[in-house]
This record gives sequence, C-alpha cells and structure tokens, in this order.
Amino acid sequence: MRLGLVEGTAVSTTKHPSMVGYKLLLVQPLDARGKVGPEDDPLLVVDTIGAGHGVKVVISNDGRAARELVGDTTSPVRWTVIGISDD
Repeated sequence: MRLGLVEGTAVSTTKHPSMVGYKLLLVQPLDARGKVGPEDDPLLVVDTIGAGHGVKVVISNDGRAARELVGDTTSPVRWTVIGISDD
C-alpha cells in the first residue's frame, strides 16, 4: 500500500474488457513524508470508490485483489484505489 495524490484521469478508447466501466486515475505516489520521490513515476490506477483530482488516496499493487475486484483473472489491472485519505 502507498499514499498517492490524484493528478488527473485517463481516457482510453480501447482497453482490456475487464476495465470497461471503471474510472482510470493518474496517481503520483508519495513517500512517508508526503513528498514526491525522485524515482516515483505516476501510476495508472483503477478507481472504484470515486476519488477525484487533488485528493490523497491509498493505493494497492496487490494484483490478485485487483483482478478479483474487476472479476477477471486474466485482467492486466495491477493498481487500485483502496481508500481516500482524511488528510
């Protein structure tokens, strides 16, 4: 799990069938101090809870849980939003 900042949304005209109907977010991972690390590139994250731009979110890279979430064991989904930070 990591804390991240939602930078925006991603739009795709074609995507894996398991991802149809899910919002895709561009999330910048944050370190323990809440800062962007020099080696951290933004991630494409599936959002099922309704996070928006500028919100701090908790993201998970548990691929198995992500595939169960979208209901497809062959899905390429890796990162998912699992919570919205109160901070």
